[in-house]
Amino acid sequence: MRNFATPNGPFCNASGGAARKAGRRLPALFTTMDYELRYDVLVIGGGHAGCEAAVAAARLGARTCLVTMDMNKIAQMSCNPAVGGIAKGQIVREIDALGGEMGRVADATAIQFRMLNRSKGPAVWSPRAQCDRGRFIWQWRATLDRTGNLDVWQDQADELLVSGGEAAGVRTIWGVTLRAKAVVVTAGTFLNGLMHIGRTMVSGGRIAEPAVPRFTESVTRHGIRSARMKTGTPVRIDRRSVHFEDMEEQPGETDFHQFSFMGPSRRLRQLPCWTCSTNRAVHDTLRSGLADSPLYNGQIKSIGPRYCPSIETKLTTFPGKDQHPLFLEPEGEDTNEMYLNGFSSSLPIGVQLAALRHIPALRDVRVYRPGYAIEYDFFDPTQLDHTLESKVVPGLFLAGQVNGTTGYEEAGGQGLVAGANAAIRCGGGAPFVMGRDESYIGVLVDDLVTKGVDEPYRMFTSRAEYRILLRQDDADARLTERAYRMGLASGERYNWWLKKRNAIEEMERFCISTTVKPAAVNSALEQMGTTPLREGTRLYDLLARPQLSMERLAQLVPALRERMEAVTDRKDEIVEATDIRIKYRGYIERERMVADKMHRLENIRIKGRFNYAEMQQLSTEARQKLAAINPDTLAQASRIPGVSPSDINVMLVLMGR
Repeated sequence: MRNFATPNGPFCNASGGAARKAGRRLPALFTTMDYELRYDVLVIGGGHAGCEAAVAAARLGARTCLVTMDMNKIAQMSCNPAVGGIAKGQIVREIDALGGEMGRVADATAIQFRMLNRSKGPAVWSPRAQCDRGRFIWQWRATLDRTGNLDVWQDQADELLVSGGEAAGVRTIWGVTLRAKAVVVTAGTFLNGLMHIGRTMVSGGRIAEPAVPRFTESVTRHGIRSARMKTGTPVRIDRRSVHFEDMEEQPGETDFHQFSFMGPSRRLRQLPCWTCSTNRAVHDTLRSGLADSPLYNGQIKSIGPRYCPSIETKLTTFPGKDQHPLFLEPEGEDTNEMYLNGFSSSLPIGVQLAALRHIPALRDVRVYRPGYAIEYDFFDPTQLDHTLESKVVPGLFLAGQVNGTTGYEEAGGQGLVAGANAAIRCGGGAPFVMGRDESYIGVLVDDLVTKGVDEPYRMFTSRAEYRILLRQDDADARLTERAYRMGLASGERYNWWLKKRNAIEEMERFCISTTVKPAAVNSALEQMGTTPLREGTRLYDLLARPQLSMERLAQLVPALRERMEAVTDRKDEIVEATDIRIKYRGYIERERMVADKMHRLENIRIKGRFNYAEMQQLSTEARQKLAAINPDTLAQASRIPGVSPSDINVMLVLMGR
């Protein structure tokens, strides 16, 4: 992060009077707290979306400035200090494959790593890491420090500047004017943020941090629609007050898996998580406070997350359940602060504490701070293109929770897309857009701009229709070469991928060319419950059996064992990727065929070809939805809620198809 300077020299904080006393004349630009700086790309907000956006824009050659209210809370993990999870872990893998940094930062600060969904197929395996919250921030700070073309300015954006109908910069609360060719807004929960604990309401974007009170209005006055959403967070517990003997330990994993395809992982001491559950006494105590719950007394009117509900929402949604699982997770390697996953709440402080003390392990609990809810502004994402640029105000890009999403991973993925496209807007080039068959990030963006949101959006594997193509193990195969060609991924990262790709292909060729005789394996095959061989069979065909894996076959086939041991770099990763490619090749090929058929509709561009309001052949709902979203392609139109297959057929007929 370099010191700021203008063409006239570095900034001077001296007032006009002080300058006159010193015998100097201040340039007209330098009136008291009235400075102007010019960049290609401005990124407003230093959270997960903002950090990825700033790095992506800078790496593509744009002179970039990241504006954040507190440089000591860069990429703050406002809720759970964890990265990844179901479908979210796939997004982090994709960010890494594209040259982003979330995966590398998570690996460097992980204090527990697990691969979720192992009991299911590899299409839904999902990596997750518990991270050291403090070290995560400083690791991101170091990453920003190392990034060329990138400055950081500590300030608060107060007003979006628009010139000629296009975004032109921002003005800050300190009177600084920052001008740019593109502005990326990644303000998280800070826009008109309002926190709730019981009947107490405090303005803020995060506990102990101020809200941004006027910026939303400076955006909506240009025709961009906004609304309100709500999220929440649990109490933070002092580990010294916990009776761990009454909890079940949940250790992490120590195998080769990690987020990034580069560099070492798990440098820190690995710590366990712990599980327990609520009970009837807890529920009765919580119910006694519902009259003072802002969720139920009318105090909160905005939409909360369906898939990460508060504990009071769980009680009312599932009234017959006597217990709900809780996960006590460490916040860092050297802190006593712990996070109680599953106990998000905005009930009064006394109610929260009284309920917790009915849990045997927490009978003597002490907390650092209670749970709270927060309401904040977001903008309608259907007013964005797939580049995440506004259709209403060109040059304005939106990413993260301001688009109605929830989660660090969803924010980081959007930030990378928005930052890259902001840089492309400044320097020229083809827009950076990913299809639904290319990445979970592509699914996320398409869902936002096509369907919009009526609650905080969270990614799940079920949202992706091509999830066998979007596995966590093949993110680099899908995305790294493209990222390298456009300048997002470094040469080092690209060379890592080339080595891995070549090793996988060599291993696959070996399995195709190597035949196994029945006498060598039949006894073991029968013990495994799979049909013995009648004739010599290729390793490639044997690996298609669900009971077998390369590791198990290597114990039976010395040639395979020797071939695997010959891999000197990332052996486990390469073996697993080869195994999956061979075992699931039929499913992969079939899904690829389905995706290719859908590409026919993706290639039929319809933007600007129809006046939907006059198309009486379409249903009224379809006309209204199509006019509002103005889809780019026929495939996107087919995914808009309310647009039926018959409506798509009408458009095909009108286009002469």
